[in-house]
Amino acid sequence: MRRALAVVVAAAVLLAASVTARAEGLEHERAEALAELAVVAARSQDAAQRTDHLSGAIAQAEQDTADRAAVLAVRPAFLNELSTLAAALRNADGKVDTAVQLASARSAQETVRAERTDPDTVVAATATLRALTQKVGTEVAGWQAAQTAGPGGPPWSSSGPDGYARVRAALDRVGGGGVGLYESSSCAGGTAPACANSNGYIKYRADIAGWSEGRLNWAMAHELAHIYQFRVWRTLTSSNAYAAMFGGDPEFLANCMAVVRGFPGSVGCSGEQQTWASGIWVGVVG
Repeated sequence: MRRALAVVVAAAVLLAASVTARAEGLEHERAEALAELAVVAARSQDAAQRTDHLSGAIAQAEQDTADRAAVLAVRPAFLNELSTLAAALRNADGKVDTAVQLASARSAQETVRAERTDPDTVVAATATLRALTQKVGTEVAGWQAAQTAGPGGPPWSSSGPDGYARVRAALDRVGGGGVGLYESSSCAGGTAPACANSNGYIKYRADIAGWSEGRLNWAMAHELAHIYQFRVWRTLTSSNAYAAMFGGDPEFLANCMAVVRGFPGSVGCSGEQQTWASGIWVGVVG
C-alpha cells in the first residue's frame, strides 16, 4: 500500500513538472510570437508610411508637371506679343521716347523667364506687352500726324535725313515727342536758328543740325517752352507776376523753362523764377 502510494505521488510530481514545463514552453512561444508580431507590425507601419510618402511625392510631381505644362502652353502667346512690341519699338526709333516702355517690357520678360508654375502670371505679362504695344503705336501715330500738321513739303531739305534725325532726337529728348518739326530758313528771316509756331510745331535752320548735343538740346527745350506758352498765352500775358518777374519777355521765360527741364542756356534764372516757370510746363500760370 505504501509502495503504491509512493508511486502515485511520484507520478503526480512528474505530471506536475511536465505540466509546468509545458506551460513555460507555451509562455515562451507566446512571447516569441508577440515579439515577431511587433516586428511585423512595425514593418507594416513603416511600409505604410513609405507608401504614403511615395504617393504624396508622385502626386506633387504630377501637379508640378501639370503646372509646368500650363505655363508652357501660354508662353507662345507671350513670345508673339514680345515680337510685336519689338517691331513697334523699332518703328518708334527716332520718333518718340520709348525708354519707359522698353524697361517695362524687360521687366515682364524677366518675370516670365522665372515663372514655372503659375500660367496666370504669364497671361498677365502678355497683357502688359499688348498694352505697351498699343501705347507705342498711339504715340508714333501722334508723331506722324504732327509731321503733316505743319507746312507742306518734306520735313527737311538741305539738312538731309541725318541732320533732321539729330534735331528730332534732341526735341524728343527734352520732352517734345509728338511735336511737329520742320527745317526752314524763315525764322526771323533766317537770323534765328529756330522758332516755335503757335499752331504747335517747331522750325529749325539747317545749320543747327551740326551743333553740339548740349547746345542743340537747349535750343529744342527753349522752343518747346514756347509751344507750352502758346497753350496758356492769354492768361500768361495778363499775369502781373509774369510782367514783374520776367518783364513780359517770353524769350526770358523760355530760357527759365528750359533750365527747369535741365537744359540751361547762357541766361541764368533765380530759384523763384524757376519755380514760377515750372508751372507753365503743366499749364499753370502763377
